[in-house]
Order: sequence, then C-alpha cells, then structure tokens
Amino acid sequence: MTGSRVLSLGHYQPSRVLTNDELAQMVDTNDEWIRDRVGIQQRRVAAADETVADMASAAAEKALAGSGLSAADIDMVIVATCSSVDRCPNVASRVAAHLGIAAPAAMDINTACSGFSYALATADHTIRAGAARNAIVIGSEKLTDVTDWTDRKTCILFGDGAGAAVVTASGAGETAGIGPVVWGSAPDKKDVLKIEGWRPYIQQEGQAVFRWATTVIAPLALQACEKAGVDPSEIAAFVAHQANLRIIEAVARKLKLSEGAIVARDIVESGNTSAASIPLALSKLVERREVPSGAPVLLMGFGGGLTYAGQVIRCP
Repeated sequence: MTGSRVLSLGHYQPSRVLTNDELAQMVDTNDEWIRDRVGIQQRRVAAADETVADMASAAAEKALAGSGLSAADIDMVIVATCSSVDRCPNVASRVAAHLGIAAPAAMDINTACSGFSYALATADHTIRAGAARNAIVIGSEKLTDVTDWTDRKTCILFGDGAGAAVVTASGAGETAGIGPVVWGSAPDKKDVLKIEGWRPYIQQEGQAVFRWATTVIAPLALQACEKAGVDPSEIAAFVAHQANLRIIEAVARKLKLSEGAIVARDIVESGNTSAASIPLALSKLVERREVPSGAPVLLMGFGGGLTYAGQVIRCP
C-alpha cells in the first residue's frame, strides 16, 4: 500500500449542557474566571447510563454512514480512550458488535489526550503494511465519570463526547492523505496528570502542563509539517487537543500559520474531552464546510503521560 487517507468523519455529544454558571453553584468559581483561565463556556455531560462505548458507537455510525462503505468493508476498529470503566471486552469490540462488523482487528489505545493521533497513526501503519484496508478510528471519553465535582481546579475543565474517522487505503498513484506521525512522551513528567486507583479522580498539575505544552508542542508540530512536506503557511486548519484555549492560541502563534488558517476552538463549547477532542473538533469543522476537501490539516495531541502525537492529514 502507498498510504492511507481519512474518508469521512462523525461525532457525537450528549444532550445535557453544563454551563459555567451552573458550576458556580457547585464550587467556588464564576463564569469570568473560567473563561479567562481556560476559555471554556460550557461542556457536555453524558447520562448516568451512557457509556464510552455508546458514544463511540454513535460517532462511528455517523462516520461510516458518510463514507460510502458498509460494515462488511471494515477490517479494523481502534478506540482511543482513558475513561472506560470496563476493562474487558474492550470498547473497540463493543463498537464492532454495535455496527455489525463481523471480524475486525479490535483494540483500545490509552495515551490519554494524544490518543486519537496515536490511533490514527496505528491505523495508517497497519494499512501501509497491508494488514488492513479500511479502519474506523475513534476517540471517546466520559471524563465526568472520573471528575471530582468538589475540586474547583479540575471540575471546570472536562466534558464528554466522541469523534470518529473512517480511514482507507490510498488508491494507486494517489498521494497519501495521512502524513508521517511525530510521537513520543516525557515519562519524567508522568505524574502531572493522572487517573489512578479503583475509584479514581482526575488529578492535574495545571501550571506544569501549561508550561510543558506551550514550550514543547509547537516545535513538534513543525516537525510533523516537515515530515509531511508541507510548509506551515500551507496549513488550512490547526486542530490541537482542546486542553486550554490559552495553550491552543499560544502554540498557533508560534507556528506562524497563514492569516486564513482556521484554529479549532471547540474547547469553548465542549470543554476538554481528552482523546475525543481532536476528532470532535475536526468533524465539526468539516460538517460546517470550513475546511476545503483535500486541504492540509495539522493535528496535534498532547496530554497525560506526558504523551504527544501529531500528523498532517488531507481533509476528507
């Protein structure tokens, strides 16, 4: 195989909206403080009986419907998540069963907020190796299950949702639509964001994450552009992990994108959805037709671990 490309996208968010004003009735905070610190105005909260697999299946169903393929054509399902409470069977198997995919390779990947880019790279490598032809790659999180609603530093950040992409092999003579991945980690900083134990809550050293992200991520994103043979000025959209609006905008400035480049700011209306944030934001941009088909889009995930992964893709 010469490479792979993203064929279609889909996303899902729960119906319940949790505003900053509502949070201000739960903890000592207010709308102005939250917007100023992280840029979030609202986030979505899944129902008590709504699972990571339910949201992943809903997003995948939409992506598959828009791809022109059927369940019989899919031979790989990958789900990026760090918030599924069920350890076995994995979320990917549950999604495959929901969609009626008969015998796919099915795996979950947990690199927290960089998970979707890790999963996308894994699907791309698998297709390039000839071990699969069509894959569904999903980021799905129910972070409200692991949120301490009495902790004013973290409960303002997180929301629930899912985003999915159908990835297919590039045709003969066709340019690959997914560029080489730049990925890695900073294990010495592994403890600045963690979800540990049997009844875990997210714990985060926000300032440490902020300093690391605003220092390290831009050079890595530029490496992803270089590997893809794309100048930053050619990037049509920059879709980073939606962690903090100040981080996103600081990194975007360092990339020196063109004036017309779109910077995804889905965090404003969705909050931090970890592995779901990149496909969720990208799917919305495509749905609104804000990015032309075939245009280069820079994806950059980063988060718990601390892990990172990014690549340039061609917009479906």
